[in-house]
Amino acid sequence: MKYIFITGGVVSSLGKGLTAASLGALLEQRGLTTRIQKFDPYLNVDPGTMSPFQHGEVYVLDDGAETDLDLGHYERFTSGKLSRFNNLTSGQIYESVIKKERRGDYLGKTVQVIPHVTNEIKDRIYAAGEGVNVLITEIGGTIGDIEGLPFTEAMRQFASEVGKANVLFLHMTLLPSLRAAGELKTKPTQQSVAKLREIGIQPDILVCRTEQPITEEIREKISLFCSVKKEAVIEEQDVNHSIYELPHMLKKEGLDELVISILGLDAPAPKQDDWEEVVHRLLNPKHKIKIGMVGKYLDLQDSYLSVNESIVHGGIRNDCEVEVSYIDAEDIETKGAEELLSNLDGILVPGGFGDRGTEGKIIASRFARENNIPYFGLCLGMQIAVIDFARNQLGLTDANSTEFNPNTPHPVIDIMGEQKEIKDKGATMRLGAWPCVLEKGSLAYNAYEKESISERHRHRYEFNNQYREQLEEAGLIISGTNPDRGLVEIIEVKNHPWFVAVQFHPEFQSKPNQAHPLFASFVEAALVQKLESCNQQSGSSK
Repeated sequence: MKYIFITGGVVSSLGKGLTAASLGALLEQRGLTTRIQKFDPYLNVDPGTMSPFQHGEVYVLDDGAETDLDLGHYERFTSGKLSRFNNLTSGQIYESVIKKERRGDYLGKTVQVIPHVTNEIKDRIYAAGEGVNVLITEIGGTIGDIEGLPFTEAMRQFASEVGKANVLFLHMTLLPSLRAAGELKTKPTQQSVAKLREIGIQPDILVCRTEQPITEEIREKISLFCSVKKEAVIEEQDVNHSIYELPHMLKKEGLDELVISILGLDAPAPKQDDWEEVVHRLLNPKHKIKIGMVGKYLDLQDSYLSVNESIVHGGIRNDCEVEVSYIDAEDIETKGAEELLSNLDGILVPGGFGDRGTEGKIIASRFARENNIPYFGLCLGMQIAVIDFARNQLGLTDANSTEFNPNTPHPVIDIMGEQKEIKDKGATMRLGAWPCVLEKGSLAYNAYEKESISERHRHRYEFNNQYREQLEEAGLIISGTNPDRGLVEIIEVKNHPWFVAVQFHPEFQSKPNQAHPLFASFVEAALVQKLESCNQQSGSSK
């Protein structure tokens, strides 16, 4: 069993998560089984109650864990399914330690950071590594942060326990380029490594984020001052087009070969580079379409990270470049749908919470439905579509969700029964993977090509089955239902080229080399829409 710890210095947002995911992908290509986990130093138990503007999207796993968005990168780049044991926060650690102290598990001893907190961390490392060849652990934050000190101390102890031959420390730093100096500056990297050494950890590999190539002179300088072999100074330039270029880029730098050599692993080079094929398809599309994403967290695109990536995956599947136009739902309320939505090949409404912008989203759903534009609704996007249909097709003009109007006379979307008495906000929603049975012949069934599926959820409100019969008579299609509870999971609209809205989050199960069926089908429908429109325009001009 081998262990890799990834730390970062100088600044945050260096891309540790993507680097960890890329390394995992490269090692898998060489026949090794890998697992990746994230340690987050913040005191929140999980990111479930954090604003998207604070921490980006909340990524949900099959077991219902609300986790850091980096776990999305891990699952998209590698083959393994992750669980709540793959994301550990300081909040979880201290919660566990305090519970044990209250139970008397420590037999009256004084409870301290060392050894009790560090032991909790090490236990998680041992547990996560079971059953795989290589465990990659990313440490969130920046070396030297006070919140991260228990994690780095646990890493140091762990290396001593399992033997340094079984552990590799990879440290990421920034090589800034000062325009006035006209060169890359290595001092921040030196200082970052010095801080790591103070803790008792000597990095084996340095991955240097940079906007320009690293010269041999710079490599030699970093090697000398940081006591890292020159070949272990890895260049990681900003990617030109897509994050999916990164595995291939790091492979050319020899990162996977270096890791295998340091850890003494038996892993022959792969016969082909799967990631090179993904990038080739991504960069050489035959078509181009424009999708409008109607949301409210548009100032931070990480809020919709998995949705954005899933759209890209759908494009790869269809040899199609997808241009995403981000449209603030509140702008639709003031400017109207015609101005903002008429030039789109497809419209997508993602998940979200709260009533801000909901009327704009309802307008977007109606515009797509009445103008035969492919529409894809995710979670809230499905609830929005139901409200639109109830108001504008069924004639229930005051229809709404009780989330937005608790006193609506027609609550076509209502809070789930088991949610009504819940006061706590954290980890209390309907979370994780739930089964769904599809109606044969539906758009959803044709996309999945099977009758039974499992998808991940994160919501409190649901389709109100008291209105099911009325809505179906008016032309709403219920194409997916939970077999155990009768919960409506997927809706469609009769006589529409592609109008699909789902209560779950399909974006959490899409990969660049295996696009989610619904995203692939949505992009395909938007492409058909584009081609038909072009043909009509061509015909009318003759």
